[in-house]
This record gives sequence, C-alpha cells and structure tokens, in this order.
Amino acid sequence: MKVGCIGLGDIAEKAYLPVLSALPGIELHLHTRTPATLARFAAAHRIPEERCHTALDALIAQDLDAAFVHAPTVAHPEIVARLLNARVPTCVDKPLAYDFADSERLVDLAERRRTSLAVAFNRRHAPGYAQCVEQPRDLILMQKNRAALPEDPRVFVLDDFIHVVDTLRFLAPGPVDDVTVRVRVRDGLLHHVVLQLGGDGFTAVGMMNRLSGSAEEILEVSGQDSKRQVVNLAEVIDHRGQPTVRRRGDWVPVARQRGIEQVVLSFLDAVRGGRVLSARDALATHELCERVVAAATGAA
Repeated sequence: MKVGCIGLGDIAEKAYLPVLSALPGIELHLHTRTPATLARFAAAHRIPEERCHTALDALIAQDLDAAFVHAPTVAHPEIVARLLNARVPTCVDKPLAYDFADSERLVDLAERRRTSLAVAFNRRHAPGYAQCVEQPRDLILMQKNRAALPEDPRVFVLDDFIHVVDTLRFLAPGPVDDVTVRVRVRDGLLHHVVLQLGGDGFTAVGMMNRLSGSAEEILEVSGQDSKRQVVNLAEVIDHRGQPTVRRRGDWVPVARQRGIEQVVLSFLDAVRGGRVLSARDALATHELCERVVAAATGAA
C-alpha cells in the first residue's frame, strides 16, 4: 500500500510518522519542499531516496493509495484539492482550511470525485475521551488552556480551539439547538473564548484561555449522580462516591493515548476496504468554528 505523508513539521514528526513507519505493508513516501528536512526525515525513518519528493506532482505520480496532509493550514486547500482531483483518499490534519468557504469546497469536491476525505480529529479516538460516550452526559465541560499565547482570532480558533468545538459536538448526546459564544479580545488578539452548546436535557461548555499560566486540558462529563474527568488525555478519574483514578500505562504509546494511532489505522482500514469516508460531519465543526470567529472579530 503506497501512502504519502505531506508536510514534515512537528505534528508529523512527533505523532504520525512513528505510527506510519512502523506499519507492515506500507510503502511510505515523504513530501516537503525543503531538501534538508526531507533528507533528515528519510534518514530517521529509513526511507529510500526514490520515495522522497520535493514536488507534489512527483508524489502524486507514484499512484498513491492514500495520503496524510500535515502541511501548514494555509497550504491545505491547494494540496488537498490536487490530491482529491487525482482521486487519492486523503486524511488531513485539522482544520481543512482557515476559511469556511474553502473547507466547504473541499468537502464538495471529495463527494463529486467519490474519494475519501477525513479530518484527523484525534480526540474522538483518544481512549479517555472515546470512553466518555458510555457515560451519562447531562453536563459536558472542557477546557484547553495555554500560557502567554493570545492570537489572531481565526488562527486561535481554527488551529487550536477547533479541538474543543469538535469534542463537544462528538460528546453531545443529542442535536444542538442553542449556541452562545463569549470572547475577550484586546488589540486584535483573542485572549479567551467560552462556547456553550445546548440541547434537550444537556449543556456542553468549552473554553480556552491563552493567558492561563499553564498548558492543560481537562474534560468532565457528568449526569445521573456520576462524573468522569479526563486530565491531559492521560488520567481518568471516575466519581461515584469515592473517586477512582486510572492513569496511562507505562508502556502505552503517546500516539495511542492521544488517538493518533487509531486515526491512522481506521483511515487506512477504510481505504483497504474500499469504503469512501465523508468529511461532511467535520464540516459542521468548521461551520461552528466560523461562528466563534465571527463573534471574536465582531468584538475586536
């Protein structure tokens, strides 16, 4: 199976390449426009020179079975469109694009070409979060904070807060019929955002503070006199009277803990099985993000 990895930045290095390079039956091809970076990654993962490409056309000409896109977000629309037009099943790191119109065009193109397009929302696959679907979820609270990183609203929301938005949508136990957004913007930079989603019998609240003093991620789901808390995707605390704590095992890879391994395997399994994946549901997350951006830019 020929698989392309496009973009050799931090996320590819830390998360995806260790998984892809270890899978049996995968002929891995690398692409980046920077020769020195390409040579370094090829050496680290023992990729022969003929499978290293600085031109996207050369990579596509290899008759790929699938591709993973980890290039900068601004480059996603062009790269993903070229892959889809070549009918290459494509999994792209979030978001599809900064602009909702570009994201919508890519989803429409994938459907016209009858080619798989998936967005790598890894938290849907992270064990600590995926197992929360089994819990009562009358109230969902999620915060993902950082230190000293106020940001342009669109970059803030589409490159980072989108994880919170998608996780709330994933865990919501029913249709969302009410959306509320509150933001703090100073000098054109978004400091924090609070998103509240409501539906029949449930409320989901997500927040991100870029001036919180530390980097942390905490998810809580509760209902029917029980609560589950997941801290930094690694520690699960169940509250039913006395709290019980489960921590990531010493030998559990970080890529599995964070759902990256599962994203890769499920996407490749779909490709092998001839199943065409749709990014239409992921587009709903992008649309909700656009509402958050509109609130932030309107407050600037």
